[in-house]
Amino acid sequence: MALARGKGFHSKAVALAKVILPLLALALLSTLFMVSRSINPEDAIPFADVDVEDRVREPRMTAPTWSGVTRDGSALTLTAADARPQSGGARAEGLQAVLATPDGKITTFTAAEADLNQNDGKLVLSGGVQVETADGMQITTEGLTALLDQTEVTAAGSITAQGPLGVLTAGGMRLTQGQAGYTLLFQNGVKLIYQPTGPKPD
Repeated sequence: MALARGKGFHSKAVALAKVILPLLALALLSTLFMVSRSINPEDAIPFADVDVEDRVREPRMTAPTWSGVTRDGSALTLTAADARPQSGGARAEGLQAVLATPDGKITTFTAAEADLNQNDGKLVLSGGVQVETADGMQITTEGLTALLDQTEVTAAGSITAQGPLGVLTAGGMRLTQGQAGYTLLFQNGVKLIYQPTGPKPD
């Protein structure tokens, strides 16, 4: 009799567990969904700061590089922060140009903006241009034009230059190849304030 009564209790316990356990599981799942934190789209990790719509509307290249050699053997290398293609070339921002002439001298140009036109064979720098020559001269001008097929750089506007001899101002300048090699010529009302850098007399 005791054995039969034990089997009956076991059967009832199993049947009760079959009902209670699924209900308990559903209750736990409901609790998890209720207390889970809602997702904020603004908390997503930003993979890039690039405006995709802007890139589609106005394609551009990031950190482009261009290089070439003139007929007289000078190497011209251009790098920019970014560039947008345009008819015959590209418009660049944050440009740096390095001109290495065959005599081993290097002249560096930096400009806020530049237009590279391979059809016309010209590079036009604008927005304020800084020039550093091989002999330590620092030149500032508003704009420059450089030819791509030969070594010729021209500043049509006023320039200010500071170097070993002092401060020089002029209405223009031209870097070109001549019979005596590569020459940087200042023109149109040149003024030099001589500031010797040698040791001062006692």
